Amino acid sequence: MCSKIHTSGRLYLIDKRNPTDMNLKTLPFSLVDVFASEPFSGNGLSVFLLDEDLPTLAMQRITQEMRQFETIFLRRIQETSRFIARIFTMEEELMFAGHPIIGAASLLHSQLFSNDLEYQFEFTTPEKQILATSYRQGEHYSAEMDQGIASVSAPIPDEKSGIFLAALNLSSNDLAAELPMQVVSTGLPYLIVPVHRNLERARIVIGNFEDLLASVGAKFVYVLDVEHREGRTWDNDGRVEDIATGSAAGPAAVYLVIHQRATSGENITLHQGRFLNRPSALYATVRGNAELSVTVSGQVFFVGNGFLRLPHSML
Repeated sequence: MCSKIHTSGRLYLIDKRNPTDMNLKTLPFSLVDVFASEPFSGNGLSVFLLDEDLPTLAMQRITQEMRQFETIFLRRIQETSRFIARIFTMEEELMFAGHPIIGAASLLHSQLFSNDLEYQFEFTTPEKQILATSYRQGEHYSAEMDQGIASVSAPIPDEKSGIFLAALNLSSNDLAAELPMQVVSTGLPYLIVPVHRNLERARIVIGNFEDLLASVGAKFVYVLDVEHREGRTWDNDGRVEDIATGSAAGPAAVYLVIHQRATSGENITLHQGRFLNRPSALYATVRGNAELSVTVSGQVFFVGNGFLRLPHSML
């Protein structure tokens, strides 16, 4: 005997003959690919649209179960286009991230406002409010997020740069000529490491890399091939490489503009994920002169959905 339940607009069946079902909370989720050119490319994301808050530990454990690079949990604020957003990697909660916001905007557009060609959403993370606009494009969607005003730190001194190069398995000969390492942030501070060769060699080879980044005010590193506009970044243990990093695309684009390798108003295409066989395209536009703001966009494809059965002991 089965009973129907409705959760966030989806219909699921609970088998009443299974007594364990009565002790479980059903959570629907969707799988989407962000910054993708087709399904099963770009950066994967799991999205949970919640009816009520979950404990932080439960969201962390769900993220570890999903094993995506990031998972986003959304709770709608009444019947509006405003959502509370919590974003997790398998290791920690992030105060800001790019591809989860872009993926979430397109998914919400498809589920709640599919009759509109475009729709704007406001996401509130623990430290930031973010506007994102989704566009319906035939069988798939794209979305653009406003990352706001960029903050740019002073260039890293040469002696400190050498320490970072060694930690990243690179040498001074790999650096792009006359370009400094620099921390740029539009929500997450990235140390931009500009190179002109050997991007394929870059990797984190020391154990205390997170502490080294903190010494210059950075959270993560982004190694950027300036000529080819291609980048790489990892978790700070160097174990997991990210496929496409929206929170780094804004800082990387700002870096290119302030060092005159791109122009304000240009639609900059950044490439990532080639070394993971998941080539991705991230689009960024920087506007302004003395004060620079940036938008980041990409294509989104929906690749699956389902539900988790969460024990009440986790709630």
